[in-house]
Amino acid sequence: MTHKTARHTFGGLIFFFMAFALGTYFTFAAVQGDYGVFRRVEISAEADNLRAERDRLQADLAEVQNLTRRLSDEYLDLDLLDQQAREVLGYMRTDEIVIR
Repeated sequence: MTHKTARHTFGGLIFFFMAFALGTYFTFAAVQGDYGVFRRVEISAEADNLRAERDRLQADLAEVQNLTRRLSDEYLDLDLLDQQAREVLGYMRTDEIVIR
């Protein structure tokens, strides 16, 4: 009878260790795997960064569209035209003095 009890104990230990190993594996996969908690946090942070970059690019686009409209044939902003001529072409008025 002692032999039979030892065999049941050994089988129980094998079952326990197999269940423990599977539980450990699935817990590790749930935390560190491709679809785990850490990957989800990384994706969320990357999405926030991409949203911020998108908003910045939209603001830049709106500014460029505004400047383009102000220099178009339909609506000409003379102050902006004067500023661009000074910066890009280096023009100046005759009554101005340049200090370098």
